[in-house]
Amino acid sequence: MITPLKQPIVFELEGFHVPPGYSSFLFFLALLNYMLTLLGNGVVACIIVIDKNLHRPMFVLICHLVACDLIGATAVLPRLMVHFLTGQKKIAYLTAIAQGFCVHMYGVAVQTILGAMAYDRYIAVCQPLRYPVIMTSARLHSCCALAWIIAVLCISLLFSFHMNVPLCGNTIQHVYCSNRGILNLACGPTPLSNIYGLSMTWCVSTSIFLIIAFSYFRILHASVKQGRGDSVIRSKAFQTCASHLVVYVLYEIAAMIIIVTFRFPSVSQNIKKFSSILFIIIPPAINPIIYGLVSKELRASIVKHFSIQVCHKK
Repeated sequence: MITPLKQPIVFELEGFHVPPGYSSFLFFLALLNYMLTLLGNGVVACIIVIDKNLHRPMFVLICHLVACDLIGATAVLPRLMVHFLTGQKKIAYLTAIAQGFCVHMYGVAVQTILGAMAYDRYIAVCQPLRYPVIMTSARLHSCCALAWIIAVLCISLLFSFHMNVPLCGNTIQHVYCSNRGILNLACGPTPLSNIYGLSMTWCVSTSIFLIIAFSYFRILHASVKQGRGDSVIRSKAFQTCASHLVVYVLYEIAAMIIIVTFRFPSVSQNIKKFSSILFIIIPPAINPIIYGLVSKELRASIVKHFSIQVCHKK
């Protein structure tokens, strides 16, 4: 009979199986990714805060998405860098819970915020004359708050299931802590947590997908209808939604890679572990580039402020 471990528990992350001589290279790769994420998202957030012309719902929601990306990247990358640099794999129980909570909240909050962005774009394109009346400051902040509240409540309930679950091991077979990774160490089955986790994931993902699909169907219909005699209207409508749609598709592709790689036993453990962090390290690093390339207003504001700074230095 396996004896349950006593609190406080110190977990050990299995991490990557790094070949000799590659640790430094992987550390600098993770560091570069994290610095690009901080720099890109920091610039986007600062420009939106500084430029009063960007104090509009679409850019406010982008700020919330930036915050979400930073939470996800910061929860994983610093500890991953420590793992590559020092080989340290131990993590305290409360730190593991905090990391897992942030990672899961990132996954849910990304979807709820993207759902709010889809609703905003739907109103902006399909009901442009009523947009200022519908998307008021109070309603915008309510949508943002609701997106975060849903994420926090869902994940808080998810982690509450294993607060009193006895654990009979301390090695998490992953590169970061997660609810599933911790529950795999439980001394017995945890059906309630499994059912809730699957149900929550399905409900949130399906609901957001339906919201986005409905919004873009209506946007497409309205764009074609309004733009039959004016290609400028149609082009502007598609452009204003492009960044949101590209970001959503990017997250979904990253999620699909995780699902596919874990379905094939022949795929190496390192590849499976790497694919599992794609969702956390790739979108946050690329999103600022997507915003800058697609949004002319944001790109112009970034160029303007950096030009001013260069002129001041001269």
